Amino acid sequence: MDLVQRRVGIVSGILAASMWGGMYVVSKVVLEVVPPFTLLTLRLVLGVGSLALWMRLRGIAWPALNRADWRNLIILGVLGYGISLGFQFLGTQLSTASNGAIITSLTPAIIFVTAWLMLKEPAGWRQVFVLLVSLLSILLILDPRQADLSSEKMTGNLFLVGAALTWALYSSRVRQLAARVPVYPLTLVALASGLLFTVPMSAKELAGAALPEITPAIWLGILYLGIVSTAVASYLWNNAFALLPARTASMTFFAQPLVGAGLGILLLGERFTAQFAWGAALILLCLWVASRGDRIE
Repeated sequence: MDLVQRRVGIVSGILAASMWGGMYVVSKVVLEVVPPFTLLTLRLVLGVGSLALWMRLRGIAWPALNRADWRNLIILGVLGYGISLGFQFLGTQLSTASNGAIITSLTPAIIFVTAWLMLKEPAGWRQVFVLLVSLLSILLILDPRQADLSSEKMTGNLFLVGAALTWALYSSRVRQLAARVPVYPLTLVALASGLLFTVPMSAKELAGAALPEITPAIWLGILYLGIVSTAVASYLWNNAFALLPARTASMTFFAQPLVGAGLGILLLGERFTAQFAWGAALILLCLWVASRGDRIE
């Protein structure tokens, strides 16, 4: 694989994961006002609109898609942006932001397995070693002792596990479809297809309920989730899987808890610890190793 292509893929994945770094905290605040599937519908509408506008401004041509392509893209979107993100929002609402960060950090390990089963990507000892070191780093950064495993949070935690599983399936499937469909239209159709699941669920949430009062701060949170965390980050994440083997692209997901914890230190006054420093250093080392091409293939 071309080294420049690999590094573009690595950077794309890291940027996407970094944009998701503060998403759980923002989601938790917004979900106190807006119901989960209504918020997800707003997020997808903003994502579709901003991505479509960008494609039009850039003059990006629409590819010729056959019936099978459309079917596969629609299924992909319902899985990733309907079911998976729906589970994520429900889990965040019913559990805690810390639980969300810790549980979904297992996603790369699940992608590692799905890439082996679905894509027949070989798993050498070097890849397994990097994955294990990365998981250890996440334990250092997030400290699983902060997780709330009480029975009151169990339903939310199960939704978060479901979100991790379905996002892993989505990501591996992107790797397959990107061989035929360019990343921009793939992302746009997938985002729009998620609305097939979220709109009926949102209508059910809002039936007979008073519309929430949305403050400017909440609108800013919705805009962040819709434009940055959905349109931009989804394109970058899909681009990483189009350019890289799924097992390599999945490693960039570990930037998410790193950035989230770093923002907590910078913006929320959380304590900087040696444990965080060691975890961050190990994550950065693993990302550097993942960018080294054939040395880890």
